[in-house]
Amino acid sequence: MAKLFGFSINDEGNDKSKSLVAPVPPNDQDGVDYYIQSGFYGSYVDIEGVYRTEFDLIRRYREMALHPECDNAIEDVVNEALVSDLYDSPVEIELSNLNASDKLKDRIREEFKHIKEMLDFDKKCHEIFRNWYVDGRLFYLKVIDLKNPQAGIQDLRYIDPMKMKYVRQEKSPDPNKLGIVYQKSNPEKITTPEIEEYFIYTPTQNYPSGSLAGSAKGSVKIAKDSITYCTSGLVDRNKNTVLSYLHKAIKALNQLRMIEDSLVIYRLSRAPERRIFYIDVGNLPKVKAEQYLKDVMNRYRNKLVYDAATGEVRDDRKFMSMLEDFWLPRREGGRGTEITTLPGGQNLGELADIEYFQKKLYRALGVPESRIANDGGFNLGRSSEILRDELKFSKFVGRLRKRFANMFNDILRTQLILKNIVTPDDWELMSDHIQYDFLYDNQFAELKESELVNNRLATLATIEPYIGKYYSTEYVRKRILRQTDSEIIDIDNQIKDEIKKGIIPDPNSVDPITGQPLPPEGQPTDMGAGDLGQNPTSDMGQVPKEPDLEAQAAKFDQQLSKDSKKAEI
Repeated sequence: MAKLFGFSINDEGNDKSKSLVAPVPPNDQDGVDYYIQSGFYGSYVDIEGVYRTEFDLIRRYREMALHPECDNAIEDVVNEALVSDLYDSPVEIELSNLNASDKLKDRIREEFKHIKEMLDFDKKCHEIFRNWYVDGRLFYLKVIDLKNPQAGIQDLRYIDPMKMKYVRQEKSPDPNKLGIVYQKSNPEKITTPEIEEYFIYTPTQNYPSGSLAGSAKGSVKIAKDSITYCTSGLVDRNKNTVLSYLHKAIKALNQLRMIEDSLVIYRLSRAPERRIFYIDVGNLPKVKAEQYLKDVMNRYRNKLVYDAATGEVRDDRKFMSMLEDFWLPRREGGRGTEITTLPGGQNLGELADIEYFQKKLYRALGVPESRIANDGGFNLGRSSEILRDELKFSKFVGRLRKRFANMFNDILRTQLILKNIVTPDDWELMSDHIQYDFLYDNQFAELKESELVNNRLATLATIEPYIGKYYSTEYVRKRILRQTDSEIIDIDNQIKDEIKKGIIPDPNSVDPITGQPLPPEGQPTDMGAGDLGQNPTSDMGQVPKEPDLEAQAAKFDQQLSKDSKKAEI
């Protein structure tokens, strides 16, 4: 077990890790935030009896998943998280926020499709997600061709978490160099030990144990980059152990089991009515009184038994039952032979305690309590009728999807780096902008969003006459329609592009009153009066002009002067 199996992806040109030194080591929330120096690991005594190792913990989770109520809750979670459709894939990669070329995005989409094909995710998505949800962790071995690593991942093989162990170990064997060294003479100089990270795989159905320095029987050390390791994100900080989402339901499930078992025992013992026979034995001695009582019992007691194997009905008196009648002797002086009846249990129909622990179990599993009711229907009406538990459950499923998507991220990173599509540095910049779009079946968020849009549009129709008088367009778009600055810019660009393509008309070329398109500039408008005004020589239809009195007076004076000159001649 001294030699690592698999492959490692190293960024040799990056010396950032050597220059960035801090007294706190990195932690990936994987439940292994401690460092092993030597000796044995993974074994301690749990006085409370919950679990000793992760092996026992995973086995308990799987036993819980077999319980009918717990299995029903798990199926609700899995069915909400991954939706299997006839035409669409349960998950697709979303690269709209990634600032990269279209060619690179197409390559990433092709590799993600290839990853889903290797996982057979479209067919086995329910099984894969359920295993991750129940166990709280998921392991996949990335198989590559060591002679040709540029070919990428050739196969993805599932590994039982009960056979794997994630280990961090210090490389230096010198005990004086272990841990963090802080020099008082030079406070800025802090040295941290080199940590080796790897996985231990044990093929046998037994949790990996033994000395790290030596070689456990049948165990194999596998390099970290060769394994895809996806956890639930829940960590027990006291024991540095990854937990499942079923962990908080352990106590509730045990309580429900005990209550149900005690209910069955109580009903079996108290349900039937039993009779008490008081037999008068007179002055008989004790021995003869007992014999007389036994003779009376055998005389009146008939025990008919139906044999389902043979179909026979026989009188079987040699077997005693705990639910038989009582036979008691009574001495002389009593009331003689008497038969009374003991009533059965009176509160056999009360199931309030059972229902309480069922609801407690569902609350512990994060599933709405309304789903266990027999009359609990599915409402697709107004969002105000949607229960708060359903909204919480929808957000819980969304968090599960984001955590589960880390598996795709790790496999995609390895695939892109091996095929030289991206470098490790490029991936660190790209990974935050790569998202995964799961097929959504929960209608509550969509209903609520639809109602919000309808209310905003109704408010906009009411306030529209006052735009330009009391409200500005920008105010309406930001406060009424709740559009962000980036959304406003994108919508404006989309409108300009659609006007340019002719998808929607230009608002400047449409009459705001009639809604009819306006004629192009320079073209005379149609007056709608037939041929009136079309003949320039015609004065019909024109308003008469007022006479110019000053011009007429000047013309009269000029004519008068001419006439006077003619008279003098």
